[in-house]
Amino acid sequence: MHEDCSDGEKVLMRIASIQLDVSDKETREARVARTFEMVHGCRGADLIILPETWATGYFAFERYDREAEPEDGELAKEAGRTARELRAYLHLGSFIERTTAGELANTSLLFDPTGSVIATYRKMHLWGLGSEESMILKAGKTVVTCRTEFGILGLATCYDLRFPEPFRCMIDQGATIFLICSAWPYPRLEHWLMLNRVRAFENEAFLISANCVGNAHGRQFAGHSHIVDPWGTVVSSAGDEEAVIWADVDPEMPERVRKLFPPLRDRVFRCSPM
Repeated sequence: MHEDCSDGEKVLMRIASIQLDVSDKETREARVARTFEMVHGCRGADLIILPETWATGYFAFERYDREAEPEDGELAKEAGRTARELRAYLHLGSFIERTTAGELANTSLLFDPTGSVIATYRKMHLWGLGSEESMILKAGKTVVTCRTEFGILGLATCYDLRFPEPFRCMIDQGATIFLICSAWPYPRLEHWLMLNRVRAFENEAFLISANCVGNAHGRQFAGHSHIVDPWGTVVSSAGDEEAVIWADVDPEMPERVRKLFPPLRDRVFRCSPM
């Protein structure tokens, strides 16, 4: 927990979003080792987030079955140890999970500073245009939020960003911060840039995204990971190369914005439980 003494004794949340190069140039083992080195380099952050399916690579569909892990597999164990060592919340991004039912899912885990898993989210919207994801994986069915001392965090993955409904449902569960792991490709960069801001300001919430960069399986990833405040203002962002972006944010800002500006209060419709 980081304090900004220049603004009274306001408690701020220090965020690190890791924009990872997932090019074909390295093995899975090398990438996993290098990624956790980058995570360790984020010591001092209260929350660290990684991209979508970074270990296997999103477009490496032929490796999904072979590299799938259970929810408590080696990636999760390493992430738990790292979160505990850094005393930080760690969003593992996502990985290919082999569920207890033997199905494959695009699964995100959020660890608390003790190294315990406090949220498990399985991607609800699976991409099908030029992608085998929707054929190989089982879609999740549940919106996931998690209460922390910084507010209620809501989890989503890549293609989910195009659908406003789960974000409204997260808001109805009290969410004030959205965490988005992604492997968003370059042809739709402008959509990515818009949607990062739109999902933040229409829900008066922080949005933190971690996207991939690099070229893998002939596809270029878009990068441009974001930290956006509840007004839709970009607090920090990356370009199209590997980077870590940082921001110190006030976790009480969403509540103040919602009191000052009333669209969420004035909504006619509310989400049914999902």
